[in-house]
Amino acid sequence: MSENSSISRVALKKITPDVSAAMGSLHAAAVTAAQDAKLEPELLELIRIRASQINGCAFCLDLHTRDARGQGETEQRLHTLAAWRETPFFTERERAALALTEAVTLVHDGRVPDAVYAEAAEVFDENQIAALIWAATVINAYNRIAISTRMVPKS
Repeated sequence: MSENSSISRVALKKITPDVSAAMGSLHAAAVTAAQDAKLEPELLELIRIRASQINGCAFCLDLHTRDARGQGETEQRLHTLAAWRETPFFTERERAALALTEAVTLVHDGRVPDAVYAEAAEVFDENQIAALIWAATVINAYNRIAISTRMVPKS
């Protein structure tokens, strides 16, 4: 449930430009790690969207669903991503990445279970798992920034 507020929120990039730049560098390093590990850009967008759904980040959902569509993602898969376990639309690799993303995003619910990690290890090598964890970590950080500062999607 959203909370409407007339309180002006801090402009992080303006107030803390060095920290904002460091966050941008972390994001760039995570993207490079994913590219070096040969992870598909489409898979990374699914990760970003799923974490943003869980966190309720409208700004990131808008941004990453547009990016995913631009990469050829289908409306059907985007519309059913929140219920990916109940659909036949996602591959074994995507399912393992989504399960790992959910575990990282909901780490307070019992950490990252061994079964989830083992499932990911069956279809991804260590470099890919590391890149997936970084991708999930970065989008979770961006979700928290966007939600805390009440960033809104572009209209």
